[in-house]
Amino acid sequence: MRVSLTRMLFRTLDDLRLFTHRVLEAPGMQTNKRFARYAWAVLAYNLLVILWGAFVRATGSGAGCGSHWPLCNGEVVPQAPEVETLIELAHRLTSGLAGVFVVILFIWAFRAFRKGHPVRRAATLSLIFIITEGLVGAGLVLFEWVADDASLGRVLSMAVHLVNTMLLLASLTLTVWWAGGGPDIDLRRRGEARWLVGIALLGMLALSSAGALTALGDTLFRPDTLAEGFRQDFSAAAHFLERLRIGHPLLAILFGVYLLFVTRHLASLRPSPAVKHFARIVLTLFVVQFLAGLLNVFLLAPVWMQLAHLLLADFLWISIVLLGASGLAVTAAEPVPEALHPQRSG
Repeated sequence: MRVSLTRMLFRTLDDLRLFTHRVLEAPGMQTNKRFARYAWAVLAYNLLVILWGAFVRATGSGAGCGSHWPLCNGEVVPQAPEVETLIELAHRLTSGLAGVFVVILFIWAFRAFRKGHPVRRAATLSLIFIITEGLVGAGLVLFEWVADDASLGRVLSMAVHLVNTMLLLASLTLTVWWAGGGPDIDLRRRGEARWLVGIALLGMLALSSAGALTALGDTLFRPDTLAEGFRQDFSAAAHFLERLRIGHPLLAILFGVYLLFVTRHLASLRPSPAVKHFARIVLTLFVVQFLAGLLNVFLLAPVWMQLAHLLLADFLWISIVLLGASGLAVTAAEPVPEALHPQRSG
């Protein structure tokens, strides 16, 4: 089953990558292909950092450095570290490097693009969210909302952390979009499309937050069998994180119905090739993501499946952001930026 899921994932990702061969830049938009490729690399690197952060949570390694931050167990370089310490320390180092990459992105954006260009806005938002990402992560450690903690503080901070992460990915995605020649968005003249996209984005944030808390419940209250898991979910004494295992799939079904509506309606409102392609990608990813979620439940949420489920959710979010950017575009031309195909030469 793991091989089958991997094949479906890469087939979908390949579709997302290959359709960008048919590229038409928005007329008059300033582009910088080297910067766009770098922005794409930063986005990809941050996806890896996010996955490693989920691995830290799933393995209970968040307390590997104790309640110390930025030091690890009170030391710059811990002596004779345990496995959990190495996992947490690796996450801190890779996260710090992600911050450095975003700072470079920000400086380069202001040097390469003229005043008022949307790339500057997106790069600025990326810098803001990478900073808040680090602050939220530090708070989790300092308040000891890690490892086996199931407090309300950890639950709320997890939701905030997830939303901030998604906003960071959205900002980096828009940086890639605009750097490669994608047109700016027009919120004032896109009233109906604006609402459709806005609700889809908020819905995805809500679904992802519920998913993150469900994953936390799977880590803290892992059942030994599927039947035991269902008994725990419906037990009057169950922790609310356990009950989310029921609510999360139902919320996913409702969101899937809305996605089906919004992709079809947006494609009729803004019938550009980019909108139609992203609509198809969004629906395909959602189906694969939903099946992965069912498989995750059936297998009792093994770590590798949790990571695959999260990665699919991130790709779905990125695709919804790109669908929104193309649906709210200033022009009706084919605004699929060349930056979305980083392997192309330029």
